[in-house]
Amino acid sequence: MKNVTFSAEEHLIEQARLVARMQKTTLNGAFREWLEQFTARSGGGADFDQLMKKLKRVKTGRRFSRDDFNER
Repeated sequence: MKNVTFSAEEHLIEQARLVARMQKTTLNGAFREWLEQFTARSGGGADFDQLMKKLKRVKTGRRFSRDDFNER
């Protein structure tokens, strides 16, 4: 596990510690949970790469023009 140092206003750190204590965790534990959620929201580059590989096999049967794409 790697250590990371952050800077924040002292009153924010104290408030965050109080919230973490109410949730029966530590500030460090709360940050780890947030970091997991934050990275999960991004969808991950691997998921995107995997989708693009699947889509390479899709054949449309023809090339589309700009007008085709903008048709409503």
